[in-house]
Parts: sequence; C-alpha cells; structure tokens
Amino acid sequence: MPSNTLCLPVLQSKPVTTPELRQMRYFVAVAEELSFTRAAERLRIAQQSLSQQIRVLERAVGARLFDRDTRGTRLTEVGRLFLPEARAVIDRAEQAVSSVGRAARGEIGRLNLAFLASVTNYLLPPVVRAFRERFPDVELTTDDLGIAELVAGLREGRYDAAFTRPPLVDGLATRTLFVERACAVLPEDHPLATRAELHLAELAGEPWVLTPRSSWPPWHHKYDRDYSQAGFTPNVVQRATTVPNLLGLVAAGVGVTRLAHSARELRRTGVVFIPLSGDYAATDLVWLPTTSKPTLDNLLNLLSTTNLTEP
Repeated sequence: MPSNTLCLPVLQSKPVTTPELRQMRYFVAVAEELSFTRAAERLRIAQQSLSQQIRVLERAVGARLFDRDTRGTRLTEVGRLFLPEARAVIDRAEQAVSSVGRAARGEIGRLNLAFLASVTNYLLPPVVRAFRERFPDVELTTDDLGIAELVAGLREGRYDAAFTRPPLVDGLATRTLFVERACAVLPEDHPLATRAELHLAELAGEPWVLTPRSSWPPWHHKYDRDYSQAGFTPNVVQRATTVPNLLGLVAAGVGVTRLAHSARELRRTGVVFIPLSGDYAATDLVWLPTTSKPTLDNLLNLLSTTNLTEP
C-alpha cells in the first residue's frame, strides 16, 4: 500500500560536526542565486571550493540541501526549511559582532557616576545632558552623596567616577574640571556684607558654622592650615552636615562660613557670598586608575572638550 509520507533525501542519520558560519553564508548565497557559478562570483571564491564547502555543510546537517541537474540548481525541501534558519544564524552573528564592537567603543554599556551633594545642583545637568546626547544607548546612573560615601563607593567599585572637591586621599586618579572663587558667607545684614572682597583674617573674631570634623578629615586638615595661616582658630559655635544646613544657619545669624562661590545656587536669600582674596575651590573628576572601561574613557574624552563652568 503506497505511503503518503514525504521522503526527504537523507545523507546521514545525524550531524557529525557543527556547521561553520562561513558555510552558512555560502549556503545562503547559493540559495539566493540558485547558481553555484554566480554565488562563487558573489563570494569571490573558487566554484570548486564553494561546492566542497556545501558538501561539508550537507554532511554536517545530515541531508542534501540542493538538487543539481541540467535544469540548474534548486533547493531541496530540507534546503527550503534550512534557509530561514541559516539567515537567522547569520543575522544573530552579525548583531553579536556589532554589539561587541559598540561595547568596545563605549557606545553601549553602563556608567555609574557619583556627585558630591554640594556640586550636584549645577554640575549634574550639563554632564548628564552632554553624555546622553553623545552616547544615548549607554545606561547612565547618578547618585548624590556625602564625601566619605562617595570615596568608599569608588574604592568598592560601585561607581566608575565621581565629581567632588579636593583634597581627597591617595590612590585616586584626578582631573580638575574648573576652579572658582571661595567665598565668605555672611548674613545679609552683617556689617561686612557690602564688601566686594574680604581677607580670611578679617573674620577672625566671628562665630563660625562648619561641617563636623569627622565628615572628611582631609578637608578639615586643609581648613586648619588655612585658618592658621590667616592667624586664628575659628570659634565654631555649631556644626551642620550639609551645605544647605550651613546656609540656613548663616541666614539665621548663628555664624559665618566659607564655601565655594557656586554654593550660592543653593540659597538666594538671607545670605551674601563675598569672595575671599587669594582663596579658590576646585571641582575634580576622580576615578580608580585601575578602572578599564570604555564608557569611562568616553566620559573623560567628552569632558576634555566640554566647557564646564560654575553657574
């Protein structure tokens, strides 16, 4: 009794090798041209080599993929089924190569940034905007932190780079982005509030509000040297952990403080910022010198051509 089962031309019961990607490309070329001669010309290889590789592929998949006779070259039923699969494999391989290339160029991937809380307000927007415009497919994350947590995050690998103020600690690569004036911050009704510039020594008799010494010892060691060179030790009447809190205390008349000029963006009323003669504050980008990451390289290159200034 005749059978209705389709009999496919089988060369081998099971594959003996995994097909190579180039063999997939050769197969697709022949399937599209339906001519070994034209496919060989398209692939720029000898027709004999093409025929040999197609035979190797047929042995690998365990079935004949083409019928060849005087009427030309035709796909077998197995070949017709195999064609979309082969195209999908080639497309996926090309996508993988493209993705690896983009990752190596830092066009995709991830970049984790930390911003010192006191610089976030004016520095985060231009940095993030410029980076996203140049590298829209990179996943960019940002956190605003206190200095101790920021440095710890860098050392522990939670952040790739950070925007902060010196002095810091050894073991970090540093690039200064810009330098601005350091200012005396006074209550707006203070007798010195109308001055265009002050010397730090002129504030020797004032009550001071500062951050806790434990918040970041390297900063306070520098402050100690600065005040000592100005000839006094500040009378600290209260300490606050954040710049907005310091500004609030100054506005309330509790004391005076010393901040970078850009901190004025955090409070516009109740205080005045008066530049201190010869006193400056830097903003730095810092990272671990052992970090090897294309997205970080792109950030460094971008910042070298981006004009960042205080607000």
